[in-house]
Amino acid sequence: MIATRLRESLDSSICIRDIFEDGKKMADIYGWENIFNFSIGNPSVNPPAIVNESMKKILDSEDPRTLHSYPANVGYPDVREHIAEYLNKTYDCQYDENGIAMTSGAAAALTILCNTLLDQGDEVVTFAPYFWEYKSYVESFYGKLVPALCNKETLQPDPVTFEAAISPRTRFVIINTPNNPTGAVYTEDSIQTVCGILERKQEQYGHPIYLVSDEPYRLLTYDIEVPYLTHYYRNTIVVYSYSKALSVPGERIGYIAMEPCVQDMENLFSGITASIRYLGYVNAPTLQQRMLLYCADASVDIGIYKKTRDILYAGLTEIGYTCIHPDGAFYLFVKSLMEDDAAFCEAAKEERILMAPGTAFYGPGWVRISYCVPDETVRNALPGFRRLFDRYHS
Repeated sequence: MIATRLRESLDSSICIRDIFEDGKKMADIYGWENIFNFSIGNPSVNPPAIVNESMKKILDSEDPRTLHSYPANVGYPDVREHIAEYLNKTYDCQYDENGIAMTSGAAAALTILCNTLLDQGDEVVTFAPYFWEYKSYVESFYGKLVPALCNKETLQPDPVTFEAAISPRTRFVIINTPNNPTGAVYTEDSIQTVCGILERKQEQYGHPIYLVSDEPYRLLTYDIEVPYLTHYYRNTIVVYSYSKALSVPGERIGYIAMEPCVQDMENLFSGITASIRYLGYVNAPTLQQRMLLYCADASVDIGIYKKTRDILYAGLTEIGYTCIHPDGAFYLFVKSLMEDDAAFCEAAKEERILMAPGTAFYGPGWVRISYCVPDETVRNALPGFRRLFDRYHS
C-alpha cells in the first residue's frame, strides 16, 4: 500500500498524467492531428545540430571503456571546469569546478538538495503557482513545502506572504524564474525584495537560509533579461537542466552550482556528493556530460516558441479570455471560465482541447496551456476555444 504522505504528493502529477493518457485515447478515435494537446511541457523545437554532432564525435573518438566507466560522483573535472568558466564569462560569477556537481537533470538536483539539507519537519518555501513536483520532492524527505503567494495581476512574488511563510525551520527557498506554470519572469525589484527579506530572516534566526534558483527555462525568454540570483544573495544555489535549452529532456543532464562564498559550502558539497550516491543516481550520464564540452553555450531557436506564444496570446485575448502575458518558458496561465478549473479542463475535452488545471500548481481558478506545439495546433484549436468561451458567456 502506498503511504498516505506519498499518495497525497502524487495527486497533482497523476492528474496531469491522466490528461496526457486521455489524449492518447482520444487520438485513437479522432487522430493526433485533431487533438489539441496543451497539457505537457515537452519541447517541440529540434535540438541544435551540435548536440547530435558532438555525441557522434565523442562516440567515434573517445575510448569506449573510459567513456562508459564510472566518473566521479559529481562528474568529470574538465566538464565541471568548463561549465564554471561558461557561467563566469556569461554571468560575471566566481565559480570553480569544486562548486559544480553534475546531476541527472534539475529534478535530480532538487531531490539531492532536499536529502542534503532537510531533517524531518524542516520547511521549504516556494512561490505559488509552482511546479507541482516540488511538494513531492520535499515531502519524500519528511519536509514540509510552504507556499508563499504571487500577485494575481502581475504574477510577481508577494513580499508579505513570503515573509510570513519563513520560520525558524525554513532551510531553503525555491525560486523558479522563468516560471512553470505561469511563464512569468521575476523582475529585479522582486528579486531584490525577496533577497532583502531572506537577509533579515537569516540574521533573525541565526542560521543560513539558502535560495535555490531552479533555472531550466533561463534561456527561454522573450525580449527580457532574467536576473542572475547570485548577484543579489550570497547563499544562492543554482540548479540547472539542459532539457529545455537544448531540447533534450530524455537525456537527463544538468548541474548544481555554488560559488565559494556560499555559507558552509564545503560541507554542502560533501553532502551533495554523498546524496548522489545514496539516492542511487551514482553519477550523471557520461556521454551527456562529455557532450556539454561542446554544447554548454548552445540553445534552441526560441523564436519558434515566441511566434507560437504570440499567436496563442493574441487569439485567446481576442476571444475574451483573461491571460497574463508570459515573458518566458512555454506556458500561458489562463483564467478558468468555471470556478472549478479541473471541471473546466474536463469541459474543454469536448472540444478536444487538453489543458492542465491550475489547482495542480497551487493556482486554483486558472489553467496552464503548454504552447510547445506546432503553430497549426494553436490555430486549429482557436475555434474550439471560442466555442468554449461562448458556452459560458451566452
